Amino acid sequence: MQYVQLGRTGLKVSRLTLGTMNFGPYATEAESFAMMDMALELGFNVFDTANVYGAKRGEGITESIVGRWLAQGGRRDRIVLATKVYGKMGDGPNDKGLSAYHIRRACEESLRRLKTDHIDLYQMHHVDRAVPWEEIWQAMQTLVQQGKVTYIGSSNFAAWHIAEANRVASGRGLLGLVSEQGLYNLKTRMAELEVLPACKGLGLGFFPWSPLSGGLLAGILQKVTAGSRRVTPAVQKELEKSKAQLERYENFCRELGESPADVGLAWVLANPAVTSPIIGPRTMEQLTGSLKALELKLSPETLEKLDGIWPGPGGGAPEAYAW
Repeated sequence: MQYVQLGRTGLKVSRLTLGTMNFGPYATEAESFAMMDMALELGFNVFDTANVYGAKRGEGITESIVGRWLAQGGRRDRIVLATKVYGKMGDGPNDKGLSAYHIRRACEESLRRLKTDHIDLYQMHHVDRAVPWEEIWQAMQTLVQQGKVTYIGSSNFAAWHIAEANRVASGRGLLGLVSEQGLYNLKTRMAELEVLPACKGLGLGFFPWSPLSGGLLAGILQKVTAGSRRVTPAVQKELEKSKAQLERYENFCRELGESPADVGLAWVLANPAVTSPIIGPRTMEQLTGSLKALELKLSPETLEKLDGIWPGPGGGAPEAYAW
């Protein structure tokens, strides 16, 4: 496994992040344990979860699975444990969002489920426009001072939110956000316009989620034709919308002699503004298969052809945005 520095911090993180969002809903606890064991063996050191992940709202099912895995011992100090706060965890008026009240309670509940005394990277899952940044940072600063949280990150923030959050944090003498977790892949490249330049300029790491666009960039046409992949109505709609591009993409990957999943992940990794794409495996095969992308180097000609199939938001390659 390769390791890189997380933004302007001194923390070293694995070049791929293990996302646990499928643990519980699509992978049993035993399967999840096996994948976490394998991820640790392969050198993954960032394990990303969230209090809202799981089959039932408010129960923190995925965090609990991770916690029971950690409770076996010998694991906690080998990983960078990341979770999130914001989502609705109950029916009360203060059971969601980023109020100081909810942040405190949500952190305590995550620590209990994760069976640990600290969270390495505590991420705001979404921006909360109703809460002033002063209140948010007061709550986060308290958690850091108590030793319950080490670093603070964001997820699904716009560039403006990142800049404003760090402006207020700086005024309070705080480190501020150290990372942003956002949607980014060959098919969805809006982050190139403002979010990635903001992260680069302000010294934040960037963790792309859905680097294969929910499987659309993992050879879905071939899998559907072979009968090995069933699609939901929502996925079918995306297939119809992007079928021509997907056909060009999968044909080009065949010309390269590489799998679409490897090419799509290698493309994300090739961007210097990207820290560690989040892999959300449902199976052991998906987990171990992700490592191939770390060794796959795409030539300038290949990158140019991929830009032709999946143009950036301004019609250019990522480097056109000068981060």
